[in-house]
Amino acid sequence: MPVLEPTSPALELDAVSFAYRRVPVLREVSLRVSEGEFVAVVGANGSGKTTLMKLSLGLLGATSGRVRLFGTPLERFRRWDKVGYVPQRAVSAFALPVSVDEVVKSGLAAKARRFGGRRPEETARIEHVVEVLGLVGYRQRRMAELSGGQQQRALIARALVTAPRLLVMDEPTAGVDGDARGVLRDALEHLVTAEGMAVVYVSHDPEGFAGLAHRVVEIEGGQARVGHPGAAQRPVVAPAQ
Repeated sequence: MPVLEPTSPALELDAVSFAYRRVPVLREVSLRVSEGEFVAVVGANGSGKTTLMKLSLGLLGATSGRVRLFGTPLERFRRWDKVGYVPQRAVSAFALPVSVDEVVKSGLAAKARRFGGRRPEETARIEHVVEVLGLVGYRQRRMAELSGGQQQRALIARALVTAPRLLVMDEPTAGVDGDARGVLRDALEHLVTAEGMAVVYVSHDPEGFAGLAHRVVEIEGGQARVGHPGAAQRPVVAPAQ
């Protein structure tokens, strides 16, 4: 893999702090993630790593500091099709009789046209992400019938159908078996190397990102520390043109 300078930042946090009912959770955290870069965010349960991602996506408001997405202050950012988010999997959400195909296509709901149906490029994108995530043979299966790993891959496919430039994933390997982890790792490597996507991977499980992460950021005591003992590093790659 060539060693290239990363291009423009997909995500920037400058001295971001957050308190819940006056109890500090994060203290002046700064982070920059460039397109084509895979950054793992680790920390113990309750360390604030999920809070950090919610602040990055505007799901929570920072007490102080600034957040920018693709160079635009978060409060003015409108291009949400450029951002994909995979929250922690909620098994209860799949009690409804929805198929994998319906879940994946629901990722395009915000872009749906009133008349004229789906654009050809959107249909092609659906086919692409379903193939990359190994879901071709599961499209008509109900989500409730699938394993945890298959469900997770469907949720990731839903986040990818808009062809985002930034993908944020919260504990993507929780409840996922070894075979599914292998498929997920291959898909993530493709997204970074072939598509130049920025990936922020939040997890307490280093096995999920070992050998994939360019950088590892550890959240501890409400602060961020770059680098983690034993973490495998990779060269940063430029996004595909």
